[in-house]
Amino acid sequence: MRHCTGMMIKFQTVGKTDSAMKGEVRKRSVTIAGHRTSFSLEDEFWQILQEIAHREALSMAELVVRVDAGREGNLSSALRLYVLRDLQGRLDRQPPSDPPQ
Repeated sequence: MRHCTGMMIKFQTVGKTDSAMKGEVRKRSVTIAGHRTSFSLEDEFWQILQEIAHREALSMAELVVRVDAGREGNLSSALRLYVLRDLQGRLDRQPPSDPPQ
């Protein structure tokens, strides 16, 4: 269990995916503004979220609070979409590569 900037994150494994997908889904419990909630996220998404937090000089708690504040659906989906949008934004900023010949 980790405490970060007024938010508690508890890691708990809830299951493994099939062999085609190597990622393990972990359930993480959080307290945001005094309310307890949880989300399930594959390790790969969690790793990218950690990279984003590091790049933006945020704690994981601060990043989860940021995503939570702007979400419309459930927190798990919002976190995955946040990762997807970040990766898409980075791809859009890369110079185009030459097509294979």
